Amino acid sequence: MILRMVRAGLQLVAKISPALAGRLAFELWRRPLMRGKVREPEQAIHAAAKVEVIDGVVTYQWGDGTRPVLLVHGWRSRASRFAAYIERLLELGYSPISYDAPAHGDSGGGRIASTILDHQRIIQALAAKYGTFEGVIAHSLGAPFALYAVREGVAANRLVTVSGVADFGYLTDAFCHELGLGPAANQALRKAIERHYFPGLDDVWTRFSVRAGDLDLLVIHNDEDDVVDPGQAEVLLTQYGSKARFLQTKGLGHRRIMIDPDVITEAVAFLTAADLSDQNSDVAERLDLGA
Repeated sequence: MILRMVRAGLQLVAKISPALAGRLAFELWRRPLMRGKVREPEQAIHAAAKVEVIDGVVTYQWGDGTRPVLLVHGWRSRASRFAAYIERLLELGYSPISYDAPAHGDSGGGRIASTILDHQRIIQALAAKYGTFEGVIAHSLGAPFALYAVREGVAANRLVTVSGVADFGYLTDAFCHELGLGPAANQALRKAIERHYFPGLDDVWTRFSVRAGDLDLLVIHNDEDDVVDPGQAEVLLTQYGSKARFLQTKGLGHRRIMIDPDVITEAVAFLTAADLSDQNSDVAERLDLGA
């Protein structure tokens, strides 16, 4: 009901002034509006973590700190959403490392979300503490955050994206589509983002989009994802080329994919495999999970 009212109001404003509609959309765009709570199946894992607060950001460590694997959550989410991954990694002797993003979970930050540069600094701080990550698993909006940090020097051996965003401009495109706003308002929104978050930086929308990388990447996406378009997986695969492997799932959507046992098995096997050449990298022959 509230969303419909907001959409209708912004669409009315856009007819009069797309620039004003874009500025108003920016105020919504940077606010998560809600904090994810720890769910009942996540509580034991959440409570078992070693917690440290760094500049208002709540970070989590499980295990003894050796063989660290970084987990990066998405929009309106939190570290505890990786509970099933954490359990599996601990069983194999790895140390999952994660954090609640500013304005998410138990972290500070008020109601204003952080930027990709803020996430880069957080991930760099964790890398300085724990060393090279054996692997990185990122969900949804966490994907560009993690991939950018690695591109800018954070050391990791392998990467997994789950329902990941690849094109930075997709964030405003999808947001404006959801609100029923046209290209003019979209451009105004982009200008507001550039002015408030990235002053002095050129070509923001290319700079923060995924580029070709040297690490092995597993791209996992669902054919019925209603939050991040499955086409984003194609962007990731194109950029990483022969370094990327693809795993398409069926019927799991954007959220159930995070707790599906088969998906978790595939992701963890990819990160922990001694020799990736033993894994099938042919996209056409990957398993269709969740059917």
